[in-house]
Amino acid sequence: MPQMPSKKLWITDTILRDAHQSQAATRMKLEDMLPACEILDNMGYWSIECWGGATFDACMRFLNEDPWERLRILRKAMPKTKLQMLLRAQNLLGYRHYADDVVDSFCRKSVENGIDVVRIFDALNDVRNMEMPMKCVKKYGGTVEAALSYTTSPVHNEEYFVKQAITLEQMGADVICIKDMANLLLPEQAYSLVSKLKENVSLPIHLHTHNTTGTGSMIYYAAALAGVDIIDCALSPLAGGTSQPCTESLVAAFKDTPRDTGLDLKSLATAAAHFKGVAQKMQDEGILNPKVLRTDPNTLLYQVPGGMLSNLLSQLKQAGAEDKYEEVLAEVPVVRKDFGYPPLVTPTSQIVGSQAVLNVLMGRYKSFTKESKMLLHGDYGKLPGEVNEAIRKLAIGDEAPITCRPADLLSNEMDLLRESVKDIAKSEEDVLLCALFPQVAPGFLKKRDGVQEVKEVTVDWVD
Repeated sequence: MPQMPSKKLWITDTILRDAHQSQAATRMKLEDMLPACEILDNMGYWSIECWGGATFDACMRFLNEDPWERLRILRKAMPKTKLQMLLRAQNLLGYRHYADDVVDSFCRKSVENGIDVVRIFDALNDVRNMEMPMKCVKKYGGTVEAALSYTTSPVHNEEYFVKQAITLEQMGADVICIKDMANLLLPEQAYSLVSKLKENVSLPIHLHTHNTTGTGSMIYYAAALAGVDIIDCALSPLAGGTSQPCTESLVAAFKDTPRDTGLDLKSLATAAAHFKGVAQKMQDEGILNPKVLRTDPNTLLYQVPGGMLSNLLSQLKQAGAEDKYEEVLAEVPVVRKDFGYPPLVTPTSQIVGSQAVLNVLMGRYKSFTKESKMLLHGDYGKLPGEVNEAIRKLAIGDEAPITCRPADLLSNEMDLLRESVKDIAKSEEDVLLCALFPQVAPGFLKKRDGVQEVKEVTVDWVD
């Protein structure tokens, strides 16, 4: 066994964001977080992930909470600890690319309202889509954690990710994150990749995985041997399965070793006791499905993340075709190859998954979703592998795919947006809510402010 490096292993806890996004559809309420904030703030974490990802959408759509206000309250409740968020590069927290002025405004407001660390990833690992949010976060004083969306394919090998990391360091990243969203990284590959990254870049390496396939803790142990600096864990009530490996277990495993985390197991147990009650409440409400706690090694075969699995099941259920589940799973790698091997992470996981469902239900490539056409047209960025040109022609006809950074084709949006929502938006933050979620935010803002009658607001142009 290699000798373990003699340096502290830092922990980012995901209990306030990815843990409940992975297991309970992002439904944890602010009122369920606040009683534990003081103890979390005194724990000694590297950071607490508490914002970004699906929280923006879920707060407004399901919880009747202002996501900006949630952030401000969490910042006040945890003044000592770095607060971290997840950002989908030029997509921000929405599902399309936004103009550069929207990106600038969103990054500024995120840092102003309390975010310290912004993990920026692009679904295609197209660094052109990461450039503007990285610049903006740095400009406003935030820490840029640039992520490698980890996957495996004929084009995604260790050399590919090392080269990507070197580029991101040159672009100004402060931390490099290996984002293993589908839990595809295996212990030996984790040891090798972390070792190579430590040799080739001078930045801290942060490793993020899930426990979908049951290998999460082994991955972290192997990475710790290789010198990884930070790992993502979740407190036990919302750990394991499609969530992250358990914080307490990892802290115990590294205690009294050269990688001792310095975290106190008794304090962790106190925090976990609170979230055990929260998890039970969400289970009683039918929000937390015990199925997400199961290990699913099929992910290693089909590369389908946990959230994508539930989405596929939902689509098939709506179509009355749940018996086609295995057939759809087998179709996912076919679509992925034809589409140039995109990593399966939001939004490409949904795009590839929906196309696989269509192929099974209607015949292979008899129909394409709008998003599939956009992906093959280049609207999301450069696909990493070679696209099946016959399939691309079926989808977009004779139209030539774009080769530039997609956002270069977008005109500035903020002034027009401010004007279109001036009757309901009370702040720049409100304008950004409407920019990212034009179908949800106007109704939420009216309800929040008790507005009964306002002039009709139309913001479909930014959807």
